[in-house]
Amino acid sequence: MELARATNRSVRLRNRSALLTKLFLDGPLTRQDLVRSTGLSQPAVSNVVADMIDEGLVAEAGAAESDGGRPSMLLRIAPRFAFVVGVDVGETRVRVELFDFAMTLLASVEYPLDPARTEPDLVAGHVLAGIDAVTGQAGVAPGNVLGVGIGVSGVVEQGAEAVVHAQALGWDRVPLERLIGAGTDLPLHIDNGAKTLGQAEMWFGAGRGARHAVFALVGSGVGASVVTNGATYRGASSSAGEWGHTTLVYGGRACRCGARGCLEAYVGAEAIIDRYREARRGRQVPGEDEESQIAALVAAAETSATARRVLDDTAGYLGAGVANLINLFNPERVVLGGWAAMALGDLLPAVREAAGRQALRQPYEQASIELCRLGVDAVALGAATLPIARFLTEGGIRR
Repeated sequence: MELARATNRSVRLRNRSALLTKLFLDGPLTRQDLVRSTGLSQPAVSNVVADMIDEGLVAEAGAAESDGGRPSMLLRIAPRFAFVVGVDVGETRVRVELFDFAMTLLASVEYPLDPARTEPDLVAGHVLAGIDAVTGQAGVAPGNVLGVGIGVSGVVEQGAEAVVHAQALGWDRVPLERLIGAGTDLPLHIDNGAKTLGQAEMWFGAGRGARHAVFALVGSGVGASVVTNGATYRGASSSAGEWGHTTLVYGGRACRCGARGCLEAYVGAEAIIDRYREARRGRQVPGEDEESQIAALVAAAETSATARRVLDDTAGYLGAGVANLINLFNPERVVLGGWAAMALGDLLPAVREAAGRQALRQPYEQASIELCRLGVDAVALGAATLPIARFLTEGGIRR
């Protein structure tokens, strides 16, 4: 008897997870849509949906268009059921954002980072201050926050507590989850920023509908998220996707990681600015920070042959890096994201051309190369989906 009850409970949770995930990603949908898309029976769908409406998790969203007969009622996730916080810990700023359960942005705050001062305690303090700031702005009580997702540069070693290895930040085995957890009782979910960008684009952006894709993050540094059969590939210790530290030129430019010739040493924003400075015979690049300096380079390229050459070289290097991704992983799509990729978006045709010269013909012809659709907020948005992904997997049961 006990075994039968446990089995029934397991089946019900699995059904809840399937229906809730479908509504979250593709809603609003009718009950009939859910029957067709999940393969569950009409009674199973009706019973589970009724429970979720009673719990305030699902809401009716009006009648669907009908060709005749009784119209069906549309269902959607209830936006105010819960809230989530997404954090982007970059190399130049910490961005904290609050979303409702329909992923509508409600509040946002940023804290600039001095590249010379990226101490873990300082970053943890910015995250905690940001959580208080965005929940305060939106008038959301902490008890209504489902969790906090954090996307961070570097390798995130998952375990009882997430530990971050980020050589570019000078971090070695930093217990970031413990540092942030000391100041909040909210559940924390920490992952690599390229992986959170990839999840956001898979759910809401350029990756929708793809089973095999690579999401490349180009900012101050460079990373990637590899999705195969719809799941993020992590490797033995979650460090898969460190695309920026694959070798582009043997014995080439020095990289921040300590090696030479890494892709990041040619196409990361810091490296692009450094190459432009060298091309200008050591003269400083105009601008107060990396973003304004990249903007100055793009503007100068309209009249300066030197700036134009730096951008052309950047497109070539980036295209060669994309070709490596195509040859290695045979994706349907390669999506370029991150603030630097967006700032250099006009280079996309040249990147495609360079990738075509370097990649094997057959996998290249099967792959599309495009910009991300979610802009510079993709890392924080993707981070905010981390607690939601756990919630959906667990059938919408709050722990």
